[in-house]
Amino acid sequence: MIVFNECCLESMKRMKDDYIDLTISSPPYNDLRNYEGYSFPFHNIARELYRITKKGGVVVWVVGDQVVKGSESGTSFRHALYFMECGFNLHDTMIYEKNGSTFPARRDGNRYTQIFEYMFVFSKGKPKTHNLLCDKKNVKQGFSTHKTTYRGKDGILKSRVQKPVPEFSPRNNIWRFITGKYCSTKDTVAFKHPAIFPEKLAEDHILTWSNPQDIVYDCFGGAGTSGIMSYKNNRKFIMSEISKEYTNIIKERFKERFKISIKCL
Repeated sequence: MIVFNECCLESMKRMKDDYIDLTISSPPYNDLRNYEGYSFPFHNIARELYRITKKGGVVVWVVGDQVVKGSESGTSFRHALYFMECGFNLHDTMIYEKNGSTFPARRDGNRYTQIFEYMFVFSKGKPKTHNLLCDKKNVKQGFSTHKTTYRGKDGILKSRVQKPVPEFSPRNNIWRFITGKYCSTKDTVAFKHPAIFPEKLAEDHILTWSNPQDIVYDCFGGAGTSGIMSYKNNRKFIMSEISKEYTNIIKERFKERFKISIKCL
């Protein structure tokens, strides 16, 4: 486990090809937040992410859009299309739904309250790991049809017993998380960062697209949530964070949470 206090391009430059199992990150898109004054060269980063991702590896890219002069920026779609140009498959377009908004719609407004971001799931070929989270309760759990019929390749009508409906099935691709202080995380120090991941968002993707001892990377480490959830779930992790202030937040969170000191270079 290691955190590089530098631009992620410098970190990735030292990584060999086909090295990372899973990347989960949210870039400082548009100017929705002030991330210590830093922006990022998106196209170069997308190309490097493709190079370092293992065959069958996944990149989860959490991104939204800003409204500029009455129009949404379309940043999210531009990012998705460019990742595909680099060679990634757009495996799934998922939604991160928030419980509310800092700027709810007004009755005299012309736009509904914006409460979601995209979670684009890109894969380098077919995903090698896909541990779907089965926590959607089935109303008809235990029920089954006595018999169903189907016609075989030989044209003969055949019958089979339908399996009982399981108690839980895989969830949908819209994930709802409660955000805000003490909801996204209990780590007070994390809120020194202007825009943190909900811990469950990072954890659920880590559990879905990686296995224990896999290497998880976050090219915009921020408050360190991806690394914390990786460590909690027995994954190795690498984070890049260009801001020294945010790197210190990461170190402090690991110290308070796990009583360990992590290596920051």
